[in-house]
Amino acid sequence: MNIAIDVGNTLVKVGLFQHDQLKEYYQTERQALGVLLEEILENSQPEAAIVSAVGHQDANLEVFFKEIYWLNLHAQTPVPFTNQYATPETLGVDRVAVMAAAAVEYPQQNVLVIDAGTCITYDFMRADAVYLGGAIAPGLQMRYKAMHTQTAGLPLLKLEDPETFLGTSTASSMHVGVVQGVLAEIEGMISKYDVNYDDLTVILTGGDAPFLAERLKNTIFAIPNFLLIGMNHILEYNKNQ
Repeated sequence: MNIAIDVGNTLVKVGLFQHDQLKEYYQTERQALGVLLEEILENSQPEAAIVSAVGHQDANLEVFFKEIYWLNLHAQTPVPFTNQYATPETLGVDRVAVMAAAAVEYPQQNVLVIDAGTCITYDFMRADAVYLGGAIAPGLQMRYKAMHTQTAGLPLLKLEDPETFLGTSTASSMHVGVVQGVLAEIEGMISKYDVNYDDLTVILTGGDAPFLAERLKNTIFAIPNFLLIGMNHILEYNKNQ
């Protein structure tokens, strides 16, 4: 059994894998990760672990994995695809992980992975398992926060699905701007890739994937734990080196 730990900007997601199958999933805040790992290790006996940390890693995870093979995912970690990003040392480990999932889960396909979390990332893998790059944009909550903090009079709102595309109040106009703006952005990005690459497979993942998937017109596969799946594939790839 493998354990994959994704330490994000806000939350930590943990997956237990039996071979390629995600068997158990946990989610917690960063400061509670140590307690969660103690509970998991009391009830499970993972043989290997992989950690992906965005930004500063608070927990000293070496303490938990003294006796098993474990991997700290970084820019130089061997991966099951060819990376043609111009500055690979700056590529986020979350983007690396979803591309590993794309390479293994969708071989010989052109794949666009859209990860809708704090930021919305677009990452493209060609059918020959070559990663070319993509784009980074503000996520849903970041857009609400930006409007509030960068202006004098706009309120801080929580995500809400607008009833129409025409806002009739400040709050409803903000909801339309954020939600319809993101949907239009995603649809537009998919269209650009679709024109240039045949038989495009589109994967939507991340915390806001369920909300967005219900409202997008394009044919997509919504896979919330695609990043953890990719981390597990990287771990297996390195175990077999």
